[in-house]
Amino acid sequence: MRIGPLIHSVVSIVLLYSAIPLAAQVHYDGNESPWGRQADSGPDAQVPGWFYNLGVTGLRAQLVEEEPRALLIRHVFEGSPASGKVEPGDMIVGAGGQMFREPHRNGYGESVFGADGPISEMATVLEECQSINSKGQLSLTLKRDGKINEVVLDVGTKYGTFSTTYPAGCPKSERILEQLLDFLVKHQDEHGSFGDPVHNTFAPLALLASGEAKYLPAVELNVRYHSRETRTKDNRFEDLLNWTYMSAAIVMSEYYLATGEQWVLPELQEVHDFLAKSQYLRMSQINPKAKVSHPDSYPKGPKESHGGWGHNPGFEGYGPIAMLTGQGALAYSLMHRCGIKVNREKHEAAYNFLKRGTGQNGYVWYGDQVGGPPEGWADMGRTGAAGIANFLSPYPEPVYRERSLSHARVIGEHPQSFPDTHGSPPMGMAYAALAANVDPDSFRKLMDDNRWWFTMAHCTDGSFYYQPNRDNAGYGSDARMTASSVVAFIFAIPRHSLVITGKSIDQSR
Repeated sequence: MRIGPLIHSVVSIVLLYSAIPLAAQVHYDGNESPWGRQADSGPDAQVPGWFYNLGVTGLRAQLVEEEPRALLIRHVFEGSPASGKVEPGDMIVGAGGQMFREPHRNGYGESVFGADGPISEMATVLEECQSINSKGQLSLTLKRDGKINEVVLDVGTKYGTFSTTYPAGCPKSERILEQLLDFLVKHQDEHGSFGDPVHNTFAPLALLASGEAKYLPAVELNVRYHSRETRTKDNRFEDLLNWTYMSAAIVMSEYYLATGEQWVLPELQEVHDFLAKSQYLRMSQINPKAKVSHPDSYPKGPKESHGGWGHNPGFEGYGPIAMLTGQGALAYSLMHRCGIKVNREKHEAAYNFLKRGTGQNGYVWYGDQVGGPPEGWADMGRTGAAGIANFLSPYPEPVYRERSLSHARVIGEHPQSFPDTHGSPPMGMAYAALAANVDPDSFRKLMDDNRWWFTMAHCTDGSFYYQPNRDNAGYGSDARMTASSVVAFIFAIPRHSLVITGKSIDQSR
């Protein structure tokens, strides 16, 4: 296989998972985080910072300490429903004829997860006004130069409102998905890549999950891209290799299971062989520099961090992490279904890594140790990856399904952190949704609690926007591609067209 460079160097920022700081998303200490980050190209380059997208209005807003029941407008897109009616510097203090009631409390931690306050209150009104009965008229209460006035935006009824079962049985979800799938194909490059490993996981999976034959050429082109970018031996350690190989394993496996294309198998075997060698199983795999650079993380014995994957092969830096190990266990499960011989001892080592890092409530912490109180929880991406990996275990013992249900249920019990996952929030959203899908009640709770996010992240051009988060990572010129690929994937889950979304192995080709 030929080795090619990763398309976006930003992946080193997006995927750098570090220890979890208890820092609020909305910072008032003068460091301008996350608001000061800007895109240097793309549709958001004209926006002077990383602000909340207010749905299809064309508005971007910042949360400020001095006005906790208001949204400070920082940008208005030309030609949008808000253009000519709302100006940068305006404060939105109400919607739908009602003043905002609750102060914003967005941040990172159990007490502040979620969008309570102006964001969620406006999201409710914005979606309701898009119904046919409301005729797409959005009333906003503005404060400008100390004066209060009302404006009405025509946001239209093109999309309508989400059904109570969305994204299943939902015309709005179907319209959004159709647009997003076309958006993804349009942004695929000539070599088959959609961008970084997040895009190259969920864009092709979304297209394949659609079940529509017209998207198969784009998926095949991406699978061939993956096959060129991977091989049994690979020394590009600066590129965070394991992320690339996990993506390749999952996408190539699902493509083979859907199509039966025999040429994929030898390529997939090479991916398996690399991952089998990059899994941390022996202390001889430790990079000596780790003892100097990360002395507190250096393994104290052969079982510490055993069975996990970190950013690169073996042990370096702070070592293996649960987010990658969950994906590794999932990759083994899928490759096993493709007929690739997977060493069960290595597979069990990955599952045991995840087990050691799981709290009593099913929440998966950062590494292979429980990092908080028994019932503690935070962002759910790691829990999602572990959940779907356990659910698809190829082994007969019931313990794997039991673990997967535990992971699914804790996601459903605490859906507030869904869009604020560590490292790459959109990637975490995809895995959390996958694991929750194992338990229908948990999936319903997750989607219902985050209806505001799907309403507010929706842009006027039909794409989706990467909303601000406490990690301040991954926002840039391709941020809409990141969010759009993940939303398309989530909205395609109910079609059950992939093994990871509920298609049985007997249904696979």
